[in-house]
Amino acid sequence: MNATVRRMVTTGLAVAALVATTAGCVESGRGDTGVDGAQAGCPFAVDADVTTQARIGFQAIPNADLLVKDRGLLAACLPNAKVTWSQFSSGADVVQAFGAGSLDIGTMGSSPATKALSAPLRLPVRVLWIHDVIGKSESLVAKDKSISTLAGLRGKRIATPFGSTAHYSLLAALGKAGLAADVQVINMAPDAIPGAWNGDQIDAAWVWDPTLSKLIEAGGHLVTSSADTAAAGAPTFDLAVASTKFLDENARFAVVWAKLQDYAVTQLRSKPEDAAVSIGAQLGIAPTLVGPQLAGYTYLGAAEQADGKYLGGGFAADLRKTAEFLLSQGGIDSVGDETAYRTGIYADAAKGASS
Repeated sequence: MNATVRRMVTTGLAVAALVATTAGCVESGRGDTGVDGAQAGCPFAVDADVTTQARIGFQAIPNADLLVKDRGLLAACLPNAKVTWSQFSSGADVVQAFGAGSLDIGTMGSSPATKALSAPLRLPVRVLWIHDVIGKSESLVAKDKSISTLAGLRGKRIATPFGSTAHYSLLAALGKAGLAADVQVINMAPDAIPGAWNGDQIDAAWVWDPTLSKLIEAGGHLVTSSADTAAAGAPTFDLAVASTKFLDENARFAVVWAKLQDYAVTQLRSKPEDAAVSIGAQLGIAPTLVGPQLAGYTYLGAAEQADGKYLGGGFAADLRKTAEFLLSQGGIDSVGDETAYRTGIYADAAKGASS
């Protein structure tokens, strides 16, 4: 990566907002569609003894978390807990919220999570759930239809949200193709990308839905995807991260939370059309548009997550590998040993949900 692009990465991270602007904050049990948690029904035994207050940050990513939110399941299963939901536009903003002490559980990609666990931040947070394994849902889209490979983007301007999994995948792809010094990588929030695209300020973008679909509708076409970079050895994930203090004090809440995520994953797999109604409501799109988005991710149940390949052991190596890459790009100060990333994983909730 050349010095100019590296400075852009560093500057983009430095100027991130300390706390994300929320798109709305709703009490536990009331999703954006007005679903009342008291009427939603808990899929297992209700725990009325948990009185936890939890601040949860979510993103507009089609996963089980949105189904849990929309159907008010936390309120149904934990009627005496108080949960507030806040929407964030990027993982970098979620990291900043944890740094400010204003969040208990939040969604972020594996790249921002690795930054949070690495120097200089070393935030007291732990990964407690893998929302999804990212595939074609994050892709590189080009305006010029004659561009069919990364090589065709030499000298072009590519937008992506800095610090995101899309950014990580883009840099990995450019590095593998030997193009890191030959393109201009621009830090841009997802909702700002369509305007820059229509104004001919950028030539391509690596991003996720709903922005991805908007660019394709505007005439863009896919060049490569995060599924390709994963196959090349650079997988990315969307994760749920929680503060260590919150987990230490609220292990019972965390297990119920994970049980609901596991239940919602089952719904995504077995009843995708029903799940699409809730997810579409949270994303503000028609349920028929949700299906293609779901196909771009792999969703893991609690038993799979508790397995040795993921939270039960092997995921620490994935985080460390991400850290090594981020260090090479100037995104972090140093890489900890694998033990440091292993202590940044909290498998108890997934294990409790799978038992």
